[in-house]
Amino acid sequence: MRKIAISLSKGGVGKSTVSVSIAHGLALKKHRVLLVDTDDQGQDAFLLGVKPPKGLAEVLSDDLPAKDAIFLARPNLWILAGGKALSAAKRDIGRKDYGAEQTLADALKPIEDQFDFIIIDTSPAWDTLTINTLFYASEVLTPVSLEALTINSLAEFVNRLESVKKFNKSLDHAYILPTFHDGRVKKSAEILNQLKKHFSDKLCEPIKYSVRISESAGFGQTIFEYAPNSPGAKDYQKVIERILNDGKKK
Repeated sequence: MRKIAISLSKGGVGKSTVSVSIAHGLALKKHRVLLVDTDDQGQDAFLLGVKPPKGLAEVLSDDLPAKDAIFLARPNLWILAGGKALSAAKRDIGRKDYGAEQTLADALKPIEDQFDFIIIDTSPAWDTLTINTLFYASEVLTPVSLEALTINSLAEFVNRLESVKKFNKSLDHAYILPTFHDGRVKKSAEILNQLKKHFSDKLCEPIKYSVRISESAGFGQTIFEYAPNSPGAKDYQKVIERILNDGKKK
């Protein structure tokens, strides 16, 4: 079972879209996937067009076991939804005297063997749930929009990951995924070249800017449902194939 965090301490890079697209793409390949949304914006359920009655907040507050909170969103794809109630859950975690960073792991452990993949979407903040996610995950995929500010955030995030690795020695910063790539913009090409120079072994083929990907969100569909033959769907398919091929090597 693989636990992949989708994480970067910056908004606007497409983390939720990446999380939902990868999770659904893996499910379409007949893998059992759990998508965990640790963001209090709760965008993952919206992107999938579902309204789970319960979610991660109820699990973290010990009101409900994880098995009763997960929601079947698509064949082979379950979601443990985020949302506003996570704000209170994060405060409660922060008040713990010890073991705060293991709260998410403790909550998911009873159900993790049911899945081939657990994909964890994090908030843009370096908050208690992001730290929990990185203590739990074995791999990190970082979406990076091709902008100068995002590159600065990536450098800071990499440094923070090194601190977490002292405690979670199995954590691998496995993938960097460029998003919103526009070949017509010179700066995008320059930043992509920088990423190739510094992260060649981790760099995935970019997700090109796509109107179809943006439109799909409004219909509560993934790109594989809304426009399965579009360039955006093909870009995500390449990422999924890389993830699966890497799994064969392990």
